[in-house]
Amino acid sequence: MEFASRQHFCHRFARASVSSGQASRYNAHMTASPSPQRLASLCATAARGIALEIVAETGSTNADLLARAPHLQQATLLWAQLQTAGKGRAGRTWHTPPGAALTFSLAWKFNLPLQGLLGLPLAVGVVIAEALRTFGVDAQLKWPNDVLKDDGKLAGILIETVVAKSGQVATWAVIGVGINIAQASDLSAQTGRTVVAASELAHEAERVMAALLDGFAHALPVFEQGGFAAFVEAWNALDAYAGQAVNILDQGKVLHSGQAAGVDASGRLLLDTAQGRIAIAAGDVSLRIREE
Repeated sequence: MEFASRQHFCHRFARASVSSGQASRYNAHMTASPSPQRLASLCATAARGIALEIVAETGSTNADLLARAPHLQQATLLWAQLQTAGKGRAGRTWHTPPGAALTFSLAWKFNLPLQGLLGLPLAVGVVIAEALRTFGVDAQLKWPNDVLKDDGKLAGILIETVVAKSGQVATWAVIGVGINIAQASDLSAQTGRTVVAASELAHEAERVMAALLDGFAHALPVFEQGGFAAFVEAWNALDAYAGQAVNILDQGKVLHSGQAAGVDASGRLLLDTAQGRIAIAAGDVSLRIREE
């Protein structure tokens, strides 16, 4: 899990997919310039309790909502058309060109202590991947917090937290998401990794956002009640590296090698090694395919 404390986080989950009725509702609304009013009209009833804010430009949607979270009265979406200081794991930052990505943060209050959010980034990954798949994107998951397409990074997740006001056993999670929807060569150069885009989503931003919000409105209360255990089966079904030989790296150094065997109820990566199965908690380690 990734926590930033600011700490990062990253029944099976009932699929937060788009029903045929929702799909027809989404298809009826398409526009190049999103608006809160249109977005609200596309969302299912459960998501309509989320405050919707859309801005032309900001530095970091996560930073903006983190500063406001202790004073928010309800779950809040902040969607930026241009983000100039996006945040990632290990304090990395990047610039997102206009129209290149769907970049947003969702502030959500959990009636849980900080430690109760174990596995949240992985649950969020399930929501994103399943929503994108309803639009024909073959999204898969990479532990701990990446969404992949065609073996390249399509979306990233960064969750930061702030404890609610004194006297409450509650935590605000600010769920930051970036989904590439235009050519991603600049991001590939910035990160040194293969980054891909779902260009088929470029003209469907409001529909995609509505599907994501519907997914979050369903899934986050499920997480609050049952933790990541409710999402394990769904995550493992979307695991891009299941059964493959992989290395676990820490700053470029191989810590473990073995066969990826999914995740457990705490969101730990299960790795079958020569010495037996081990469970690895997320931190600053990363997973890579092992080259023979």
